[in-house]
Amino acid sequence: MADEPAYPVHSPAIIQGGMGVGVSGWRLARAVARTGQLGVVSGVALDAVLVRRLQTGDAGGHVRHALARFPVPALAEEILDRYFRPDGLPAGRPMRPVPKLALRPRRHAQQLTVAGNFVEVFLARQGHDGPVGVNYLEKIQTATPAAVYGAMLAGVDYVLMGAGLPTEIPHLLDTLAAHQPARLSVTVHGARPGEDHHVTLDPREVLGATPGPLRRPRLLAIVSSATLAVYLARDAVTRPDGFILEAPAAGGHSARPRGRLALDDDGEPVYGPRDHIDVPRVAALGLPFWLAGAQNSPECLVAARAAGAAGIQVGTAFALARESGLDDGLKRQLLREAAEETLVVHNDVRASPTGFPFKLAALPGTVADEGVYADRPRLCDLGYLRAPYRRADGAVGFRCPAEPVDEYVRKGGSADDTAGSRCLCNGLIATVGLGQQRAGGYREPPLVTLGQDLAFLPHLTRHGDDYAAADVVRYLLTAPGTPAGS
Repeated sequence: MADEPAYPVHSPAIIQGGMGVGVSGWRLARAVARTGQLGVVSGVALDAVLVRRLQTGDAGGHVRHALARFPVPALAEEILDRYFRPDGLPAGRPMRPVPKLALRPRRHAQQLTVAGNFVEVFLARQGHDGPVGVNYLEKIQTATPAAVYGAMLAGVDYVLMGAGLPTEIPHLLDTLAAHQPARLSVTVHGARPGEDHHVTLDPREVLGATPGPLRRPRLLAIVSSATLAVYLARDAVTRPDGFILEAPAAGGHSARPRGRLALDDDGEPVYGPRDHIDVPRVAALGLPFWLAGAQNSPECLVAARAAGAAGIQVGTAFALARESGLDDGLKRQLLREAAEETLVVHNDVRASPTGFPFKLAALPGTVADEGVYADRPRLCDLGYLRAPYRRADGAVGFRCPAEPVDEYVRKGGSADDTAGSRCLCNGLIATVGLGQQRAGGYREPPLVTLGQDLAFLPHLTRHGDDYAAADVVRYLLTAPGTPAGS
């Protein structure tokens, strides 16, 4: 085995994946961080998560506890006055919406995003001194400055970002650490050469005050090829502090196969040699990196270290752990079907509005069920995956393949893109018990994503029907070949 790189002593061997909307919530991240490994909260839609937790009564008072430590008390009080319902909402009464982010977002929208990210990271960091990170999608650019700033106000240690190239994030972190006005470019479909589209955040304007000094978190870029890692590392302006190398086997979204898309007999994308990550090429960059995608055993960790990695990132094993935000009923159903070897996870090339393949767990009653999908109204009251596009008049509009077909086509989209497209925003937030309810008793159905390799489960459930996040860490750090139960 080659000598291991001299990474900083606090580089974790295990990074817990930042999954879904609220699946990687503060309870899971805190449980992992308590073991000394990197606990990660999902940073997606935390404004909606914040206000829906408040509107459903804030069981345990955790959100209120965090807001009481928010550095601008007046803003925290304003949020509580507007959204907190001690007894929850009556059945059939819709939850109050959050304003949708845009290129020129309303001040209240940015305030909710800052506060939501602060709350999640603050709670994840309580009661231990382990590292905590937050995971964002580069695609959701309009939310990023406010989201990152809120996490930094709570002292986040790492920012993880994938679903695009985070070329401007190093500078954004530097700027926000100094409480300076920040600017982030926004990709607009159909934009003409020379057009400048961006979103801004002025911390003083949004908060009405300037809190104390902030520590700049480390940035880990999630990439699917060595070429992308080399591109980011070549310039100090774009260079992250490390990489997560994500193979197609990872849950949630995965990169499209390189070259012409081919599907197998089950309708899943076929990956070939061009999709294998050149790990030695990344190792030669001298930055710490972690391997992700079906890295779910002690043998995987040993092999990753032998290849020069600092460790591995693990998602699905933590998603099914006791502390994850996944609805308990769904979690039990997934564990039962996995034990019976009847659980099917399909890598669907049409399900996600992003255009990336997306892994759907085929559970009855969820949006993966074709009947449920067909009956569900094509609407979204969240809009995080809406894509900006240039309208004929030069203004910027937003569209999503999961919206009503006629609306999408009217906005210049192709009807072909809408076939099979699921509303991930509403489905994923319903998966953690915060789905929208509507008049007449309609509730948003959940949508569950997992990785396809579940070989770890027998090792974690041999003493019972469920397991804790600490059990996952303990198992992964076990010497390979150690007998079960040792």
